[in-house]
Amino acid sequence: MRRRAAVDLNADVGEGCGFDEELVPLVSSVNIACGAHAGDLQTMKRSVGLALGCGAAIGAHPGFEDREHFGRRELPCAPREAALLVVGQTRLLQQVASGLGARVGHVKLHGALYNMASRDRALASAVVAALAEEERLSGFRRVLVALAGSVLFAAGRDAGLAVIGEAFADRSYLPDGSLAPRAMPGAVIKDEDRAAEQALLIARDSVARTIDGGTVPVDAGTICIHGDSPKAVAFARRIRRDLLAAGIAVGPGPGR
Repeated sequence: MRRRAAVDLNADVGEGCGFDEELVPLVSSVNIACGAHAGDLQTMKRSVGLALGCGAAIGAHPGFEDREHFGRRELPCAPREAALLVVGQTRLLQQVASGLGARVGHVKLHGALYNMASRDRALASAVVAALAEEERLSGFRRVLVALAGSVLFAAGRDAGLAVIGEAFADRSYLPDGSLAPRAMPGAVIKDEDRAAEQALLIARDSVARTIDGGTVPVDAGTICIHGDSPKAVAFARRIRRDLLAAGIAVGPGPGR
């Protein structure tokens, strides 16, 4: 895989973590919580305004309505239910964005819903079909951000959607290219040096570290920093600096 001249750096925001104002200027796209796993109309409005002020691409971050577990607990979910969750929450954010003269240009699922759709073909197909229908009705393209190499990524491509593969600076991988479960020791990267190394490996060499110390191919056009991480701002600042030092530009975001 070729070395990238530029890579999008994204962050999940609007989740009530308290440092979005510092984080958003350091990334090129944001995924805004849509009131289910976190957020409300006011946080959505603030997040859209912040993204507009910083020039970051605006995306929806729909997930399970499970605030107690921050949308990270896998719940029984029929394909149609998953599609309704994604479309309903994306429409809500678009209503907020429209009031500020903005547009939701991409969609990235959150937490457990993201992981389930990444491996479950029925869920992936239902979500993709719903987004394709939304695209037809609205008349504009909305980029799907999906785990690089996943079932959801393939389903989006097969359906003719614009899709960008995503990788993670602050997560370890399994040898099959999926994310190591958060309960697994070492799955969440907490060290700034390791996170920066991971991001550079992804952007420069198209590989990521696996939980067992190896590497796995990852062809990703966007790299995520979880906005709820206590070190999110430090990670973003360091990763941006190291990417630029390596001659890799940051941005533009999906949907731009």
